[in-house]
Amino acid sequence: MITAETVNSIVRFRANGLPVVSLYCRVDPGASRREVRARVDSLLDQIRPLAKDRDLDHRYRLSVRADIERIKDALGSERWPPGTIAIFSCSGRDLYEEIPLPRRVREQVMVDATSLARPMLAVLGEYYRSCVLVVNREEAPVWEMYQDEMREVETVTDPLRKAGNTGTRAEDRIQNRVDEQSKRHFRRVAQVIDQLLRTDGYDVLVVGGHEYELGEFFRLLPHELRGRVAGTFWADPAATPVAEIRRSAQGVVQCYQREQDQRLVDQVLELAAAGGPAALGPEDCLWAGSMSAIDTLLVRDGTTLPGVVCDESRWLAASGDVCPVCGKPTRYTPDVLDELAAAVIETGGSARQIAADLMPEEYPTAAKLRFPPPPREAGDSQP
Repeated sequence: MITAETVNSIVRFRANGLPVVSLYCRVDPGASRREVRARVDSLLDQIRPLAKDRDLDHRYRLSVRADIERIKDALGSERWPPGTIAIFSCSGRDLYEEIPLPRRVREQVMVDATSLARPMLAVLGEYYRSCVLVVNREEAPVWEMYQDEMREVETVTDPLRKAGNTGTRAEDRIQNRVDEQSKRHFRRVAQVIDQLLRTDGYDVLVVGGHEYELGEFFRLLPHELRGRVAGTFWADPAATPVAEIRRSAQGVVQCYQREQDQRLVDQVLELAAAGGPAALGPEDCLWAGSMSAIDTLLVRDGTTLPGVVCDESRWLAASGDVCPVCGKPTRYTPDVLDELAAAVIETGGSARQIAADLMPEEYPTAAKLRFPPPPREAGDSQP
């Protein structure tokens, strides 16, 4: 499972003068090891000259050389899932991490003082890291759920009930004692959840249980925690299989994500209708992306668009043989929207894939802007 600790360690890693190799390689469904090896080798060819460049520091060259060899060694032993494999390596500082990403991103390799983490963060940002709680009056197991995996974090139990020595049976029959005991247990659960949400970076909380016990638990849950709840589902911590809990929790998160995505689409459309800083449609979005004006890019899932890109100026368009910004030849790309998403991320923005039924057909792309870009007519002659 990809953990927040792993991602944070990559983002915060500093090589202190040595290079970091960041490589993103596509892994197609059913691809053989030979096919993946060929793609990775092609990317590594772009940085092999650095390992021999005498103008670079000796330790720098050795580190790049060792990174290339380590990535090549991984090709013979790893079987990566479909999507994209992101590799970060700095042999001179003992960094090597492989992060499987669940969807395709633009293939690239970069050697720099820091990791190229934005494409990874953009993809992982599309998936909520969820805290899943199933609670009743006696116990409350807690899981971390991310993508398709779930692991147990801890279980909160009622020590009085579990101990079984809290007085006579007659006392246990007294309803107010049972109620007070349940309240203490629910308050302990709330404290544990509050601590987890504060320290472990979960995006949402999903709660399962019996309806009558959930009502009692939520009455004792602080208001700020209730605002983090994505939804609820029926489950019994003692009887419901973990696989069923995971399926139910995933269903809740998927519904929540659709609601959030729909809200985001509506906000951008309303902003554009009011004449605010927004762009609708590929033409306007490509121009805004070329001007580094996009804060949040929305792309309808399954949408592709052939186009051109200038590797020098990062100018993007549906067509054009020569870049109007720098005058250099452009490069054809089968999907200029993928290049646009990468450009937005590289300039500090975010890009999200939106379910096709949540965006209007006439606007397969939309964007919230940092600032209005200059008119295209002026931009063509006066970059």
